Amino acid sequence: MAQVKIHGITKEYPEGTTWMEVVREHQKEYEYDILLVRVNGKLQELHKQVKDCELSFVTAKDKPGMSAYQRSASLMMLKAFYSVAGAGNVEKLMIDFSIGRGFFVEARGNFVLNQEFLDAVKAKMREYVERKIPIMKRSVSTDDAIELFEKLGMYDKARLFRYRMVSRVNIYSIDGFEDYYYGYMVQNTGYIKHFDLIPYHYGFVMVMPDRKTPDVLHRFTPSDKLFATLSESTEWGRRMDLETVGTLNDRIAKGDMSHLILIQEALQEKKIAEIAAQIAARKNARFVMIAGPSSSGKTTFSHRLSVQLEAIGLKPHPIAVDNYFVNRVDSPRDEHGNYNYEILECLDVELFNRDMTGLLEGKRVELPYYNFKKGVREYKGNFLQLGEGDILVIEGIHCLNDRLSYTLPADSKFKIYISALTQLNIDEHNRIPTTDGRLLRRMVRDARTRGSSARETIRMWPSVRRGEEENIFPFQEEADAMFNSALVYELAVLKQYAQPLLFAIPKDSEEWLEAKRLLKFLDYFIGVSSEDIPKNSILREFIGGGCLHGWCPRAGTAVRQTVSFQ
Repeated sequence: MAQVKIHGITKEYPEGTTWMEVVREHQKEYEYDILLVRVNGKLQELHKQVKDCELSFVTAKDKPGMSAYQRSASLMMLKAFYSVAGAGNVEKLMIDFSIGRGFFVEARGNFVLNQEFLDAVKAKMREYVERKIPIMKRSVSTDDAIELFEKLGMYDKARLFRYRMVSRVNIYSIDGFEDYYYGYMVQNTGYIKHFDLIPYHYGFVMVMPDRKTPDVLHRFTPSDKLFATLSESTEWGRRMDLETVGTLNDRIAKGDMSHLILIQEALQEKKIAEIAAQIAARKNARFVMIAGPSSSGKTTFSHRLSVQLEAIGLKPHPIAVDNYFVNRVDSPRDEHGNYNYEILECLDVELFNRDMTGLLEGKRVELPYYNFKKGVREYKGNFLQLGEGDILVIEGIHCLNDRLSYTLPADSKFKIYISALTQLNIDEHNRIPTTDGRLLRRMVRDARTRGSSARETIRMWPSVRRGEEENIFPFQEEADAMFNSALVYELAVLKQYAQPLLFAIPKDSEEWLEAKRLLKFLDYFIGVSSEDIPKNSILREFIGGGCLHGWCPRAGTAVRQTVSFQ
């Protein structure tokens, strides 16, 4: 008999009992389907058998549960798509990136991709849901996996496994349709109840619920500007034969990284120069408003943009919106009583508008400096008066929200959205979440500049993400320009910095589950040295060694120091 402790109560189960049987006893206690279990803190699928442990349950409200739901839905969609189209008619079916509340899927082959076709795929998926087909899992040797996927024509997976050090690989299947997936799956297709397929540009969007409301399918809202930016990066990867981790590892193994780094950095510099030219063409633009989520590289981008602006004859002046924080004693608090620095109300919006309007009118304005140690706003003689060719480069998470700059004329503002939009996939059916890249960036930077542990960074990441979803993402389509700060090679570089930090997280801590997932993810990459990375690279903002730290146009001093621009 196995001793299983659930909610503080220990119960005995006969050997051979599966977690699925235990779940049935407790499902009524939960609003949403139990998809996985935690066994002594470690995730397991429901087909596993009981053992002595402390058990807890995972639903789609939990991150691992929603991830399992999305992976399982993707596998079911692929099986249905191949069934409707005919396997021999599908040239490419690639889950590229997230857009809205779904994933964009590129589909090419001998079929007409329209709503009628997608309705047939959805009908087939509904059939699978009704049948509750078991999602099977089997373990094979890595060599056998390579052979299998080469036979199936999934060369991206075969290429990926050539660089795997593990001896065995888990393969999932639905009714004989086999594929590899990075992470756990739900027990059967009956759990995948909510989805939609919508034609979009040259593919379609697979819409799925989110963690907040796992039983509700929200309406898909197109994000055409974001899509264009993501598509551009994806197309560049395709031209360079760098769509998946396996192709990147090929380049690394061939010793071709120095050349690739130069090309990628040149591409980013070209984009920054193009944005600078757009700003210059807007004769009334005096305020460049830059916003983006955490660890998107806003600081380095604003400095590189300022260099390009100066190169074409403008006079950029960086301003950090953070200097307009209200005094800490007046800061709003969240539901837990902690200071909430993510919302607009933590800023003195009235003062910001008064200062910016004064500058626009040609007045001489003394700008504030926020003393983060004391938690107060101070004045240190930082005067500014705009003259011919002067332009303000303003960085802050609320810069795309017109409530921040409500008194400024619309034509005086040029808005830029920046994010690290990873263009690589693990393989054609396993995408890399952009949040993973940003989390690893932040983890490395926090450890280097703030002495924060990876455990601390992981612990606070959910609150950072909530702030982004509420204050940044809703305004991204308001941008006049978008910039993708992700570098195709960066995860191979970050690996050497992040792995020791992740291994330092105690295995009995709540954060170890996420650390283990990230370690497994990084294991797909061959590591790359940072020695060839240019000193002005956005990646330098996180790993250190950059030349733009503390840089300020023409003044040669740090942005937040006392500088008088006359």
